[in-house]
Amino acid sequence: MSRRYNIPPDDACFADFRNQCLSTEHWHNKYAKQGMEVWVEVPPASNKGTAAKLHRLKCKMTITDVPAATMYDVLLDGQYRETWDNAMLESYDIARVSPNADVGYYAWRCPSPLKNRDVVTLRSWRVVADEFLIINFSVNHPDYPPQNNFVRAVSVLTGYLLKSTGPNSCTFTYLSEADPKGYIPKWVVNTASRALAPRVLRSVHKAGQGYPQWKRQNAPDYKPWLHPEQSTVQIMDMAKLTQVDPAEPTLQRSYSLENCEDLTMDGQENEDSS
Repeated sequence: MSRRYNIPPDDACFADFRNQCLSTEHWHNKYAKQGMEVWVEVPPASNKGTAAKLHRLKCKMTITDVPAATMYDVLLDGQYRETWDNAMLESYDIARVSPNADVGYYAWRCPSPLKNRDVVTLRSWRVVADEFLIINFSVNHPDYPPQNNFVRAVSVLTGYLLKSTGPNSCTFTYLSEADPKGYIPKWVVNTASRALAPRVLRSVHKAGQGYPQWKRQNAPDYKPWLHPEQSTVQIMDMAKLTQVDPAEPTLQRSYSLENCEDLTMDGQENEDSS
């Protein structure tokens, strides 16, 4: 079911995300090894004729050598992300909408034979007691329409829940409910849940291990996500933004994840498929 959130996100949005991170109902475990778990849920379409395909992925990692506050900084430091996110093609802030929320663009490299994806999202973050939360969902921005060389994906609700478990340890949960749009072969979904997701988590963990040393050499006092007065990003009128409804028709055709066995790549069907 499509959910609508306020812009910027309010307490109810963060509570909804946190509840989803902690929920175990209807989640199917796909990977469990070395302190890392991956679950997948593909909810049934409420309207098979028009409903978008929503892929829900949840990953949890136990970290014993990096504090939650450091992992939080890693995820919000756009300059540092350029050093460790190998999938990223382009990423930048578009505007701020509040001291703890901004609008940004992110494009990433997809494994062959898929087309690369991009998103425009509203991101918000907050710290509550020993928990650090970052969430985002797709928005329509009048100056950043879909591009021909990318498939514009939709984030329904995606983010991170970091919970401190000690002075140098934490649990790290990533949850994504998204419609990747285009044609998605089933083998790609399986690979993402069983192999790619753990690999990405390990990469983020490694980034956390290296962040303190890197930050000491790269504007150590500059953290606008903690100190909004440091931000130089323009403030925009929130009235220009609307949340993207994944069920809205788009120029890119959409197919259900569970019915993609015969699709070989975005925009091209297997010659043997009916």
